[in-house]
Amino acid sequence: MQLSELARRIEAQLVGDGAVEVTAAATLEDARPGQVSFLTNPKYAAQLQTTRASAVIVAPSVTCDHVALLKSLHPHYAFCKAVVALHGYRKHPHQSVHPKAHVEPTAEIGEGTVVYPGCYVGARVKIGRDCILFPNVVVYEDCELRDRVTLHAGVVVGQDGFGYATHEGVHHKIPQTGNVLIEDDCEIGSNSVIERASLGTTVVGRGTKTDGGVIVGHGTKIGAHGLLVAQVGIAGSVTIGHHVTIAGQCGIAGHLKIGDNVTIAAQAGVMNDIPDQTVVMGAPAMPIAQARRVYTTFTQLPDLVERLKALEQKVEELSTEDQV
Repeated sequence: MQLSELARRIEAQLVGDGAVEVTAAATLEDARPGQVSFLTNPKYAAQLQTTRASAVIVAPSVTCDHVALLKSLHPHYAFCKAVVALHGYRKHPHQSVHPKAHVEPTAEIGEGTVVYPGCYVGARVKIGRDCILFPNVVVYEDCELRDRVTLHAGVVVGQDGFGYATHEGVHHKIPQTGNVLIEDDCEIGSNSVIERASLGTTVVGRGTKTDGGVIVGHGTKIGAHGLLVAQVGIAGSVTIGHHVTIAGQCGIAGHLKIGDNVTIAAQAGVMNDIPDQTVVMGAPAMPIAQARRVYTTFTQLPDLVERLKALEQKVEELSTEDQV
């Protein structure tokens, strides 16, 4: 489409020739004439001068004579809309339930839902409208997916929670009698596991997105619009507020409360409750300002040890001189 039309669709201010046609989106480095790119990270600002893209989506303050600009207050979101306009979403090779998927007779599946080959949908499962279950997804009995839920390949919803009672050295399995509820507009990354509750319901709040390899423990409740990056592990009975971002490889201990609008940095180990509006990092996780001081000191430990040894030797020498 012409740049003028694309600018209208993404609600951006066009600086440049609106008659130029674009057909695809690409990175600043890889883009060619006929493609549109975007710049949100200052780290890549120099590439704006060398890109071969026909247009770049940028913040209003950015200027460049080399290429047409599409200026937006929210350039990353504008780029998202541009990709949708130019590429659209994935087209599914079939409609409804594929013959090589197995759906138990008591399960309910809403209109517009696509179930790929190799999926298993258990007894009394409820799946809403316009959901997508990619290959080899398993949804155990009694679990519920609301509308527009996407489960990528290999996702397991409703496996037994990790619950055992240890008695005289033997781990006795506790029946997991609850279920899982995944609310509207959630997307669960490949090979992730959402465990059923031992009692009650494990909940993934509406609009929440997870990357691949995420595990959500039994009875955990995640609020709306969370972001869980790859390899996050959440133990059982954790309560997580809305708009919480949990970066890659974080571990969260059980029975904790994570507040609203919290950000947890990569590889953090969360062992205590976190209040609203807090950014934490480290293992154990601590407020980010404190963590930066801790890790700055940590990297200097070898030098500090040497200085301490030198001071101890000096003190010993002075003590010897005093005795003489």
